[in-house]
Amino acid sequence: MSGPGSKSSGRANILFITSDQQHFATLGRLDSAISTPSLDRLAAQGTIFTRAYCANPTCTPCRASMITGRYPSQHGAWSLGTRLSESEPTVGGILAESGYRTALVGKAHFQPLATTGEFPSIEYSPLMQDLDFWRGFHGPFYGFEHVELARNHTDEGHVGQHYAIWMEENGLLNWRDHFRPPGGDCTPQHRHWSLPEEFHYNAWIAERTQSLLDEYAGQGENFLLWASFFDPHPPYLAPAPWDTMYDPATISVRSAAPGEHAKNPPHFRMTQEENPDFSPWRQSGHYLHGMHSHLVDGEELRRDVAVYYGMISLMDKYIGSILDRLDALGLAEDTLVVFTSDHGHFFGQHGLIAKGPFHYEDLIRVPFIVRQPGSVPAGGTSDALISLVDIAPSFLAAAGATIPRTMTGLDQSEVWGGRPSSLRDCCIVENRHEPTSIHLKTLVTSRYKITVYYERDYGELFDLHEDPGELVNLWDDPAHAQLKNELVKKLLFAEMGKEPMPMPRIATA
Repeated sequence: MSGPGSKSSGRANILFITSDQQHFATLGRLDSAISTPSLDRLAAQGTIFTRAYCANPTCTPCRASMITGRYPSQHGAWSLGTRLSESEPTVGGILAESGYRTALVGKAHFQPLATTGEFPSIEYSPLMQDLDFWRGFHGPFYGFEHVELARNHTDEGHVGQHYAIWMEENGLLNWRDHFRPPGGDCTPQHRHWSLPEEFHYNAWIAERTQSLLDEYAGQGENFLLWASFFDPHPPYLAPAPWDTMYDPATISVRSAAPGEHAKNPPHFRMTQEENPDFSPWRQSGHYLHGMHSHLVDGEELRRDVAVYYGMISLMDKYIGSILDRLDALGLAEDTLVVFTSDHGHFFGQHGLIAKGPFHYEDLIRVPFIVRQPGSVPAGGTSDALISLVDIAPSFLAAAGATIPRTMTGLDQSEVWGGRPSSLRDCCIVENRHEPTSIHLKTLVTSRYKITVYYERDYGELFDLHEDPGELVNLWDDPAHAQLKNELVKKLLFAEMGKEPMPMPRIATA
């Protein structure tokens, strides 16, 4: 079977749907405790890939990797608070040049929440609340000819942009009452969001995505359309009835196993303290994700997870409406649909909450579903290694476009089509929040995972076959010294192998 995009024209439409910070197992098909009928239907009509990994477990770096086909260490947006250069070639820009309509609705997060003369940003406050600016701006933005943007997660105060305009146009003139003041202090809403569901950003993303689908279908144009959802990223907040959809008493939560961090790097152990001192890790003074106490009351955690599940189920409803519109327009047969998330999430696993420099599967693995009738096997499940850095080159291949030599991700379109069964023998996950103190890289193979820290003697080595729960760190185990050496060498070779070669060698001198 050939891969996606193998229609007679060689130019598949592409519908890209993403969530934000969604644990890889939070799909009804994988866990009956959660309801995701739309994503389950998508998986039944396509293939679910169970070994997909992010390029970096934070938003900006990984989202930039998804559109550039390059790792954070290559495209330059290496951490939260950095900016992706607009000179970077992107999948949206390349497809726009080849005649595709390209659009992004929802979360971009390619730029920081601040701006300077040297590093300008339009995703900053107070510009995000300047609705006159956003009424006049719809792109181009990182290769997408049309964008409709927002930046807030639930009730965060930097709400604005096109989402706020949409709320006003739909009659919610007092939308600010449902959000925290911009830059101000107030008690955030807790689990229940006062915002009515019809004004939720899921409804906005779905409505605007469907409208663009109508436009493209009416004009008979190929498209790359990215519906970029914000949930289930914390704060844990959902409107009625989704905030009470799941009974906390039925929620199973994980916790750290006794002594499991004894052989782990020191920052793992410190998360299990009441008042840990992470100041030695802070060089820039900026907030560091995950470098704090992760101790939480078990009952409170169950309540949070119940809302986290409700946020996923609410999002699933609106994903379903987008897929329904694709079907109604007769576009499903010619459209490659990919669903994934930018990175995972901890909700108690290993005693951890949310995210940080802890490269367990819960954080670096992501849900990944591919559908295209006639090209992608229906009802399939694959354990092929996939990296989110592979998205851009795979989309270009599906569209019959040339993949730039600067892209270091792999074209997985044939793997998505079932031939071959696998292409990668490893994935690399980067993570760098500070220049030296938080700088780690992980190599994942079909069986093993190794994490190396810059200028540190500690690290992690897990056997994912014998120890799928990642409870026994083999880094300092003498019996596994040779394996560690081999995996460090493999990581070095993988790093050398992902170096871009933008200029082919055309002569001997």
